Amino acid sequence: MITHKNISLFFVFLLLLLFLLNFYVAINIWWFVVVILIWLGINAFGSSRISSNYHVKAFCNNPLETEKKIALTFDDGPSTFTLDVLELLKKYDVKATFFCIGKNIEAHPEILKQIIAAGHLVGNHSYSHSKFFDFYNAEKIQEEIEKTDELLEKYTSKKINFFRPPYGVTTPSIRRALKKTKHKVIGWNIRSLDGGTKNQELIFNRIIKRVSPGGIVLLHDTASHSVLVLEQFLQFLQQNNYKVISIEELLNLKAYEIER
Repeated sequence: MITHKNISLFFVFLLLLLFLLNFYVAINIWWFVVVILIWLGINAFGSSRISSNYHVKAFCNNPLETEKKIALTFDDGPSTFTLDVLELLKKYDVKATFFCIGKNIEAHPEILKQIIAAGHLVGNHSYSHSKFFDFYNAEKIQEEIEKTDELLEKYTSKKINFFRPPYGVTTPSIRRALKKTKHKVIGWNIRSLDGGTKNQELIFNRIIKRVSPGGIVLLHDTASHSVLVLEQFLQFLQQNNYKVISIEELLNLKAYEIER
């Protein structure tokens, strides 16, 4: 398996080998530069793709599922648009998982209550969702995760098990933090990119091209265009006999632990 540890060991060995060979045969310094650049490139790629399992094990889909079953997830709420999302999910009798940002829970606690009351699952998506989250040390990341857990657990009365890292980026610091918090990392294999574009046709076509049994869809509950795409997508699923099930059922994992 290609992991951060294995790759690091390989490239350290390779650099050491080049260094030792340099005592017998003149090795051009550019060989060292190329090796280091390749190493950095692999690290960047592995860190930016949550499905790579490069730093942490992430559950991004269920490849063993053969029936037309998928799970829906929403990131970055709660927000006022979450109310529209909840109405649509109720209309189509669908349950989803909401990965919530701590500061947004503080801003919209009543909306979080409605998410839970409607029977949806909630997970941790950090407290700040800072652009610099990937550069935080393990202690700071653990602090953000635990602060958001406290906010969520006030309404679930259960320990939160699911965590989705901001932007889907993983790092050694995130790995060390999760080793202490014990969260399961939930990724996706159907990314809508609705957080980066407002083009509804583009978003919708991107999703439906990737739909397959066992998939996990990533949407956002923070903008009007996402709500409009959601209704189109729910209609598509209905017309194509797809069933939306919970992350718990799809992955056979528990979103919460024992009641507190």
